[in-house]
Order: sequence, then C-alpha cells, then structure tokens
Amino acid sequence: MTNVGEIVARFEQFAPQSWAEEGDPVGLQIGSMQQTVHKMMITLDVRPEVVAEAVKNNVDFIFAHHPALFRPIRKFDLENPQNKMYAELIKHDITVYAAHTNLDNANQGMNDWLASLLDLQDIEPLLPQHEDKLFRLAVFVPQAAAETVRNALTAAGAGRIGEYQDCSYTISGVGRFTPQPAANPTIGNLLEPTEVAEDKIEVVFPKKICSRILKVMRTVHPYEEPAFDLFEVQGNGSRYGMGRVGNLKKSVTISSFAEYCKTKFEIPHLRVVTGDITRKVSRIAILGGSGSQFYKDVLKKKADVYVTGDISYHTGHDIIASGLTAIDPGHHIEQICKPHLQNLFEQWNNENKWQIEVIQSEINTDPFIFI
Repeated sequence: MTNVGEIVARFEQFAPQSWAEEGDPVGLQIGSMQQTVHKMMITLDVRPEVVAEAVKNNVDFIFAHHPALFRPIRKFDLENPQNKMYAELIKHDITVYAAHTNLDNANQGMNDWLASLLDLQDIEPLLPQHEDKLFRLAVFVPQAAAETVRNALTAAGAGRIGEYQDCSYTISGVGRFTPQPAANPTIGNLLEPTEVAEDKIEVVFPKKICSRILKVMRTVHPYEEPAFDLFEVQGNGSRYGMGRVGNLKKSVTISSFAEYCKTKFEIPHLRVVTGDITRKVSRIAILGGSGSQFYKDVLKKKADVYVTGDISYHTGHDIIASGLTAIDPGHHIEQICKPHLQNLFEQWNNENKWQIEVIQSEINTDPFIFI
C-alpha cells in the first residue's frame, strides 16, 4: 500500500515546498498524508466539475498545480459552491495537494516545459536565481552499523547533489571513549577505556530538512550519544528560479510568432501587446501564469518578446512604452503540466513499485470563452 506522504516525499525531491514564493499556500490542502492511494489524478485547477470527475473515477488523491485553498475559510456555508466542493472532497476521502510556484521554479518544471514547447534554444532563467543552503553532516559510526546508518540518511533525503542521489563519503578510523557511571554503552564497559573500529560517514543535504536528518541519525545510530559534526557548506546548493529566456532558431515577425504560439499552445486566440507587429524578433522570455509585473526583468535579459498571462490594461501600455512586445496566451496554458506530471509520477510509480494508477483530468478549466 502507498500513501500520499510517500508520493509527496518523492515529488518534493523534484520541487521542494521551500522553493515556493513567499505566501504561496502550497502543500497539503485537504485530507491526510496517511491516505492510501490506489488512483491519483493530475489537474491544473481544483473546481467542482473536477471533483465530480474524481469521484466518478474513484480517485483517492488529487495532485493540482493551482491550490484549492488560496484563502482561509471564514464560514463553512455549504450554499457557497467552493465550500460545497470542499465538503465533497472530505465526504469521498479525497486528499488534495498543490504544487504551485515551487513547480514554476523547479528545474525541468513548468517554465522549462513551456520553453521547450516553443523550441527555445540556449535557455536560462528569467528571474534572479535562488540557491538552497546546504549542510554537511559527518557522523562517526561503528563499522558494523555503518551501512544501516548511511542508507537511512540517504533514504531521508541526504546525499543528493544535482542529478546524483545516494552520495556519501566514508573514511575509516578508531573511536575512543570511556563510559561513565550513568552511561548505558552499546559497546564497552563502564569506566573502562574503549577503542572501536568506526567509519566516518559524510553526507550533504538542504538546510530545510536538517531536523529530519538529525532525527533519523539519532534513531538508527547504535550509540547512546552519537558523535557528529554539522556545518554549513557554501556554494553547492541547488539553484532554481522563475521563468525562462531563450532564442528562436531564426528571426520571425511578431505576427508570425503570435500564430506560432497559438499553434503550440492549441488556443484559438491570444492578445498581442506591441508597437509594431511587423518587427522581427528572435529572443523570447516566457513565464507561465500571471507574470506581467516582471517585464522589467525581461528587458534586463534583452528579450524581444515576453510570453505571459493576465496582462492588465495599464501594464500593457507600460510594456509598449518600454519598447518590449508581450504576448498573452492566457493563464490556462499551464495545463501543459498535466501530461508532464503524469509522466513523472508514472516513472516514480515504476521505480518505487507503488502500484498506483495515474490519470489526468479531462476537464477544461479555462474560465474564458472567445466568441
């Protein structure tokens, strides 16, 4: 049996909650991390029609990009359609988890998927990158228990460096100690100097999971008082950032690029914000969702066009005045996450032998119809 917590733990190796923007309500939305999962459904939005789809398909777990709960519920009035939807989720034991701006920030996440769809070349982050702070743990373990401790630490999330997992370093030596009268030694006798063949195991991990790693170390370590060193490591943390910038294979007019976006995003209409639709462009910035406030960062990256959603009237004027062109294909293009997330979860399903079924929501949650 696989529960939500196991699935989420694997996902958060890919896009940790700590990578979300401040104030973004990512993570568990409704339900329990202990919920057993037989079938999970990927969706962009959690709407009443999506919940009805989940109920019909006997789904245990909804994994959404947009949080179902952006604001606290002040009064649980079931006449409110949103509250009624929450009640349906609880009634049918469906747990909901959301990965929003942490998925947007993730390497090979939302914005890389969008940039890849447009076939951009030489891709780099749009906004300034963040870096995880890393800690290094060096723990001294009797050699007979070294493998057990090392495996427990890496299973808890230590030892991940870039695209490599289970990274550690071991050096052998001799540990010395004298148990005092109040001690309860695993090895040796009270008041007798003791020497033990030990391994020094070193692993690195993000600062955010430090308490978890130390708890695991103390739980599996055979000594009453484990000896260890812990210190911060500079410069080796994972880097992540919002949006992407890249180049087209050849220059095209803004008009042609807009048509290209319509084809790639499979949408009938989009909005173009420009002073000259015939101008040729080659360098493109893209940020899924609502990103119009970052157009000045696009200018710093010397992009010709900014593709993002929800551009307001006055911001549109500012973009034109700056000499930039923007294309607004809408917020709903983020539905691209559904097949990509399904592929990831199916891969992890096979690797971890979860034996769960992963499906995509087939509901179109775009609130806009163009006539």
